[in-house]
Amino acid sequence: MPDNPLAPAWLRVPEDANALADGLWSRNARRADSGELEVAGVPVSRLAEEFGTPLFVLDEADLRERARGAVLAFEREFARIGSGAKVYYAGKAFLCTEVARWVTAAGLGIDVASGGELAVALAAGVDPGRLGMHGNNKAPWEIDRAVRVGLGTIVIDSLQEIGTVADAASRFGRRQAVRLRVNSGVHASTHEYLATAREDQKFGVPLSDVEDAVARIRSHESLDFLGLHSHIGSQIFDTDGFVEAAARLLAVHARLLEGGPVPELNLGGGFGIAYTSVDDPTPVEEIARRMADIVRAECDRLGIPVPVVAVEPGRSIVGPSTLTLYTVGTIKDVEVTLPTVPVPEEGASRRATANGVVDGTLSVNPATDGDEASEFTVVRKYVSVDGGMSDNARPALYGADYTVRIAGRTSAAEPALVRIAGKHCESGDIVVHADYLPGDVRTGDLAALPATGAYCWSLSSNYNYLVRPAVVAVRDGEARAIVRGETEDDLLARDLGVDRGATGGTREQDGE
Repeated sequence: MPDNPLAPAWLRVPEDANALADGLWSRNARRADSGELEVAGVPVSRLAEEFGTPLFVLDEADLRERARGAVLAFEREFARIGSGAKVYYAGKAFLCTEVARWVTAAGLGIDVASGGELAVALAAGVDPGRLGMHGNNKAPWEIDRAVRVGLGTIVIDSLQEIGTVADAASRFGRRQAVRLRVNSGVHASTHEYLATAREDQKFGVPLSDVEDAVARIRSHESLDFLGLHSHIGSQIFDTDGFVEAAARLLAVHARLLEGGPVPELNLGGGFGIAYTSVDDPTPVEEIARRMADIVRAECDRLGIPVPVVAVEPGRSIVGPSTLTLYTVGTIKDVEVTLPTVPVPEEGASRRATANGVVDGTLSVNPATDGDEASEFTVVRKYVSVDGGMSDNARPALYGADYTVRIAGRTSAAEPALVRIAGKHCESGDIVVHADYLPGDVRTGDLAALPATGAYCWSLSSNYNYLVRPAVVAVRDGEARAIVRGETEDDLLARDLGVDRGATGGTREQDGE
């Protein structure tokens, strides 16, 4: 079967539209003999019945294994070169109290980027000394709270912030450990909005200002300078950017050693994961090995000791551990007219089927003259689900691609090119731009998107007054909610104009 011309160049018609591609799904996701998708032994139909859809389904054992694997990989590789490593979980990817407990139990610290994220980590009982705080515009009260509770490190993001943190530390009688975020100018191979170390950026201080900034930090008795911090972007598949960032930072690091100790170097995170079958991320073990070799080689060249290196994975730990479960609603076959192409053999159908072919031949309209057709029509199948950009904003924000599978059953129907649409009042509310599902996909089917653990729930919203989904952890055949799903009563509770004595009914009151 030829590819549908509406499909992107990287997407191929699958031999089996039911198959779960390796590397996209959590380690404990598989098809049961019945064809139904199970996660850690829990059937998705049971999850949908108990918790509703949309639903984030988190494979707890998978997340714990990835967290521990990251710690072991970096500790092993940096011990090999005579140094040490610190691994922080990037809470911005997804944070709740249970996840905070799991990652710290695995040996990670946690990076937080707001007072709210700090509150979640503290509510989980995490030792404040294992926390670090980021942010390009930390409020004074956020800095005060971080210092007061004894936060392990604060990442200073601007010259202005030096005095604010120093003043807070003095008032609370503490000597606050700090890192300095540097805009290294390294261009990571990622989306424009995901690159965080280009020259024209809101994050960090430029390399040319680093030595002056560190001198200011060292002038305050209430501050303890640990080292430089760099973050070059997100969803990075290779280590080339880290090579260049390490070289640039270690050159400055070497000069800073002349004025005092610089025990650490933080190279950030941004390690990519697979969202589609063509994504080929570097395994964490390989990332750790290459980073260690990079740092050792550069330190040897500069003639300086190897510092303790810190990293901040988030997406690579939680992303693959989670899938989003939806219920299929409206399905539409939408005709799309494409530009001129060669005319097929005489007698070919003028209208394409749902998978874009008829008897193996693309359908076209008749040619007006010559050997070329003026246009041809192909059908794209729009499959709408009961969520959308309110629970996964990444496709709209970044043009991110995802994979989809029917979750409640398997089918022998021919693959059809589909676009998974949300239910919001936006034409850009697309969850999966293009993938193949069995052509008999129908209303009421359960659909699952893998690799939705990072930057989906954490970017979720109440657009169109949709409620945010629950997050359910599954392990050893059991499921439990770790973040309660919102209700319409939750939405109305914040509306101060609501007359509590009169209501037209909510979804819960209507018995749904």
